[in-house]
Amino acid sequence: QVQLAESGGGLVHPGGSLTLSCTASGRIRSGWAMGWFRQGREKDREFVARISWNGERTRYAYSVEGRFTISNGNDRNTKYLQMNNLQTDDTDTYYCAVGNEALGLWDYWGRGTQVTVSS
Repeated sequence: QVQLAESGGGLVHPGGSLTLSCTASGRIRSGWAMGWFRQGREKDREFVARISWNGERTRYAYSVEGRFTISNGNDRNTKYLQMNNLQTDDTDTYYCAVGNEALGLWDYWGRGTQVTVSS
């Protein structure tokens, strides 16, 4: 079993920044990655970014590339999503997940943290 704890959401003005963190506890298997997803009311869940557990590989959704950065913390079980130049369309609940990187199967999910971008 793996437990995920997200933090860092909040309210920010357009153009502002937030950093989300996700800490995993439990048994992390070889070949796993951490991903960030977001979902709003009446919207499908959307992939945001992912990072291999060792931090060597990252991937971003087109909508956030160049504005968001996913990275490892000093402790590899904690990873960060730095979000810059936030826009109102970025308003969503953000979830971290872990699972098999190659298969894109996300086995464990956090409870989510709300990000609201509003003037």
